[in-house]
Amino acid sequence: MHKDFSELIKDFQNTLKNVFNERYDIDQFSKERGIPGVALRDIMAKSPLSVGIPENYGGRGMKVSECLSILSTASYESLSLSLIFGINIALFLEPVAKYANDSVKGDIFKRFLEKQNMGGLMITEQNFGSDALGMQTYNEKVGDHYNVKGTKHWQGLTGMADYWLITSREKNANGNLNRDIDFFICDVQQPNQQIVVEEYYNNLGLYMIPYGKNKVDIQVPAQYKLEPHSSGVKMMLDILHRSRMQFPGMAMGFIKRMLDESIKYCNERIVGQKKLIDLDQVKYQISTIQSAFTVTSAMCFKSSLISGIDNDLASSGLEANTMKAFVTDLMQQAAQTLTQLSGGKGYKMESIGGRGIMDSRAFQIFEGSNEMLYTQITEMIFKLMKRKKEFNIYSFLKDFHLTTRSHSYFKEYVDFTVVNDLKQRKMIDLGKMFSRIISIDFALEMQEKGFRDDLITNCMQLIKLDVSKLMNSFHSKNTIIEIEDYNENSHWYNFV
Repeated sequence: MHKDFSELIKDFQNTLKNVFNERYDIDQFSKERGIPGVALRDIMAKSPLSVGIPENYGGRGMKVSECLSILSTASYESLSLSLIFGINIALFLEPVAKYANDSVKGDIFKRFLEKQNMGGLMITEQNFGSDALGMQTYNEKVGDHYNVKGTKHWQGLTGMADYWLITSREKNANGNLNRDIDFFICDVQQPNQQIVVEEYYNNLGLYMIPYGKNKVDIQVPAQYKLEPHSSGVKMMLDILHRSRMQFPGMAMGFIKRMLDESIKYCNERIVGQKKLIDLDQVKYQISTIQSAFTVTSAMCFKSSLISGIDNDLASSGLEANTMKAFVTDLMQQAAQTLTQLSGGKGYKMESIGGRGIMDSRAFQIFEGSNEMLYTQITEMIFKLMKRKKEFNIYSFLKDFHLTTRSHSYFKEYVDFTVVNDLKQRKMIDLGKMFSRIISIDFALEMQEKGFRDDLITNCMQLIKLDVSKLMNSFHSKNTIIEIEDYNENSHWYNFV
């Protein structure tokens, strides 16, 4: 019988505070690679990953709200730790629960619960970063097992995970690789399944998490291949979209910490016989973090309603891209704001704002760079507009299921007709705008359930300001390109 979740989360919160602020030195964690084994042992003793394991295997039942709460509680103290949990839950445990053969699930979940095992996902390859369908890692069936060979890189938990989900493409009789994607569960504790770490990377942030280049040359029993419900590509989209919908959980605690630290510092800091928080610009800066807190809360709320493993998210790219791209931009902005408000203190290595800048920066890049995701948002909406033969943005949003509550607040900015052949920079502007209006719809839906009105009102004003700026950028003429051979007649000293 599991303890009540509110008790579990409180106990977990106290454990993290104890580990990061009393028993061990969090400032030291920020300067060294990895996480001390004793600290990790104390944290994992609370079975935080039980939230990502089905009830019939001894877990808490994979409730999205519980998964996001664990991620949020962890990220308040350490964004790295939260990402470790996020990788395990979204990129290993949930795919295994949904797509693995029933015969292999029991032992995997047992080892997670009893031996604090960990698992990660290998998709990315050096020459095929965002082009996952071009991956060169391949598999061939030989008897009752598969040979899987290739090189992967930038996997979080490199050299640390006990299990890996490894993506590859089947090599056909002609020696060519099929277009579809296959997933295999690799257990590094088994013979012929060891992953060779060829190089560890000196990542700029997220020091607790090892990243590197991994050589894959393994033999996996046939029953450890994931079983897609339709195609492997759709399975991959379902997995990645569900993962992107868990980003708000990792962002939630982090942004709340940036907000709490900003309010605390600006109340204590006296400048010219005045509290820093009494300055008008400071009030505005803190309000931007508070707005981010509200938007992120709304994303967590929405994700909890729609992203459980019973739902097929392969076609939910709009919601997934909106959450991932917008919330990671908000994380970076919140860290930048706290660092700025902190003055000289913010530039110390032990400053949580300064650390947060580098730790959150990677979130704007991995699992699809934000520029790419914003472009995809616009492409997806344009496809829907074309299908309806409606090219006025406001008219489209009025009847669009993701903007039924929010569209009317933005009419003055988006009541215009668009053409299809836009430059990418303009597509990104529109993608950002769509993500803001969709997110406000999440917030208004949450407000209907009782979320406090003043936070929603402030958030709405700031998002409208943001959309106004984006639309100014969109409508302005911008055809500037780089000048590659720029050295001739460009040294200022020659003109003095």
